[in-house]
Amino acid sequence: MNEPHLADPPDVAPPSQDDAVVIEQSWDEPERFGAVFDAHYTEIHRYVSRRLGPHAADDVSAETFALAFRQRRRYDLSHRSARPWLYGIATNLISRYRRDEVRLLRTVGRLHPEEERDHEDEVTAKVSAQGVKGALARAVAALPAGQRDVLLLVALSGLSYEEVAQALDVPFGTVSSRLNRARGKLRKALGGTNPLLDEEETHR
Repeated sequence: MNEPHLADPPDVAPPSQDDAVVIEQSWDEPERFGAVFDAHYTEIHRYVSRRLGPHAADDVSAETFALAFRQRRRYDLSHRSARPWLYGIATNLISRYRRDEVRLLRTVGRLHPEEERDHEDEVTAKVSAQGVKGALARAVAALPAGQRDVLLLVALSGLSYEEVAQALDVPFGTVSSRLNRARGKLRKALGGTNPLLDEEETHR
């Protein structure tokens, strides 16, 4: 039987535009911000959907970009890609749905294997990662919110540790510390297996 693990981070293509330039242009030409939406909406929606489910993802993703548009003059133009910024906004909005996320994870954690198959679209596809099931789902649900945010940003977004720190507006060391603690708790809950497949070095 294969050990449960988090889904691999999505393959993220290099940005085809300089988001900082586009955002600066949008200060005087607001319609230009649409290019940021077009470039990143699908990825942000997929991330939110894996954490909260497709129904909440529509609202949270829309609110993410609406808030980003309103805050665009405060964007740090030294960051050429807006991805970490947008992930940070989305993650902050997800915090309003903590109970829903934990409830979904616990629901999947209680399912028997045959029920997981029967509820694949209804339940399993709604949780943090589509590969989070059983004992792993329960373990992720039990993590403190800050550790769960770091864990799922690393596992789902393809962001580097530096970009996760930027997204959450915390020091790099905090990201590393939270992730290490989350890894340790998940390993213990899963009897010593590592659900992130020791990808730590690849994200540094």
